[in-house]
Amino acid sequence: MGLGESGFTLTRLSGGVSCDVWKVERPGAPPLVVKHALAKLRVAADWRAPPARAKAEVDWFRLVETILPGQVPHVVADDLAHDSFAMEYLEPASHPLWKTELAAGHIDVAFAGRVGGDLAKIHAATAACTDIARTFDNGAQFHALRIEPYLLFTAGRHADLAPRIQSIADAIGKARIALMQGDISPKNILVGPRGPVFLDAETACYGDPAFDAAFCLNHLLLKCVWHPEFMPAYLESFRAWKSAYLQGASWEDRRGLEARIAAILGVFLLARVDGKSPVEYLTAASDKEFVRKMARGFIAREETSLDAMARDWGAKLAAV
Repeated sequence: MGLGESGFTLTRLSGGVSCDVWKVERPGAPPLVVKHALAKLRVAADWRAPPARAKAEVDWFRLVETILPGQVPHVVADDLAHDSFAMEYLEPASHPLWKTELAAGHIDVAFAGRVGGDLAKIHAATAACTDIARTFDNGAQFHALRIEPYLLFTAGRHADLAPRIQSIADAIGKARIALMQGDISPKNILVGPRGPVFLDAETACYGDPAFDAAFCLNHLLLKCVWHPEFMPAYLESFRAWKSAYLQGASWEDRRGLEARIAAILGVFLLARVDGKSPVEYLTAASDKEFVRKMARGFIAREETSLDAMARDWGAKLAAV
């Protein structure tokens, strides 16, 4: 990548299942993060995806840097022939991980709203853009990384709900509305001085923005099960996120968008206990069964209101 040939200090960074990630310190230069995409992901199930997805991540960072300057890492160099690239390293002291803050009870409702609002800006800026759609025509890798492991695998474990889940998966696969990042999760968002900093965009694909919204809102509900003592603040964050996102949704009717988000959200909740990539922090059988029962109910009755889902989630969890 033209970054030098010697004197490096490499430290493997933890957290990723789909890439090797290293902090690279260089003599007389700022540190970098180097990512190398893996063909087989580090999960219990056999989960494979094209490593050429590194290009999707580089393309997404470079595009979003023009929409939200300073809110994605700057890509310094790339070697896409080897599915690798280098980006700036952001110090944890000034850029703590949102997931870590949420788990510790440091819950900034306004920040949650900012995440939703900024994601809406990305979607609005990329909606109905044929050139962006061509650049991010990544349907095969999106299917391998998201549709199959999260939706179809889960459908295979719930035969009675499989037709409904298959219908949702088919609709996502056919949509060409705006640019999805595909992994909008608190573990991929830093709390930066200028607002959220979005990471890990290797699943970027032109499709349905409702996917991104549901992916993130899913985590705010799951955190209520992980740390029920913080549930009121998590639910308030959920509502702030939802309101800011829908307010910024200038590209389509908000009622239809919310209904799609709610449909996908129900499936994601089920997928995070019964899919290929279950959340690591829900280990008790009772917690998994609560999520499973609630998610199945949302899917079966084809819930369309995000507020109703949050109210039901909070009320049933408080009664456990």
